[in-house]
Amino acid sequence: MIWNVAGSLESMGVSVASIDIPWHRQAMAVWNAIAVEGTWAIMMKGNGSGYGWKGRYSEDLMSYWAAAWRTNAAALPATVKQLLLMARYMEDNTYGKYYAMAQNLARELRTAYDTALEGVDLLVMPTVPMTATTLPDKNAPIAEQLNRAFEMVVNTAPFDVSGHPAMTLPCGLVDSLPVGMMIVGRHGDEATLLRFADGFARQVCSPPSPPNQWTQS
Repeated sequence: MIWNVAGSLESMGVSVASIDIPWHRQAMAVWNAIAVEGTWAIMMKGNGSGYGWKGRYSEDLMSYWAAAWRTNAAALPATVKQLLLMARYMEDNTYGKYYAMAQNLARELRTAYDTALEGVDLLVMPTVPMTATTLPDKNAPIAEQLNRAFEMVVNTAPFDVSGHPAMTLPCGLVDSLPVGMMIVGRHGDEATLLRFADGFARQVCSPPSPPNQWTQS
């Protein structure tokens, strides 16, 4: 569906071409190593803020989070528990080796996207690699909850690593469920994403109204 929508962009005067970025298929492995140990370092050791951040720190938030996860860790979602268990295991057994390797590879990942963006203004891809799925039941097996959560991020997570600006746009429905199109731009060029998003919503596909049960009184 995304390719069909991309073809319709020609009505906006946009030229569309297919490009291949082999690094994109490996990006989740880089993200995994950084996200796992990074979550442990920032959210747990760093009490939600980490160390070395040059922006403002919230002392109240750090104190609240530090107490909350230590006294009520059972309330954390299964995905977070998995990340933390993996992170502690890696810290105790690999001493940051794979985190360091992933951070070094992150530069190559960023370069791969930078190179692709030298010849185009934006990258366009599905926001998630499948059509919309139902949420697991609250009593669903842990494996189902984890699979459903992490299967959705393979196109979005790489840009958490590379730092490229990205956003998703509603672009249609499949079986009455929404489909998202993700656009990715050059570093520092958020303006192009916003201009494109505005033109897309005006000329190609306006976001559908939410179902009645989603509206708030």
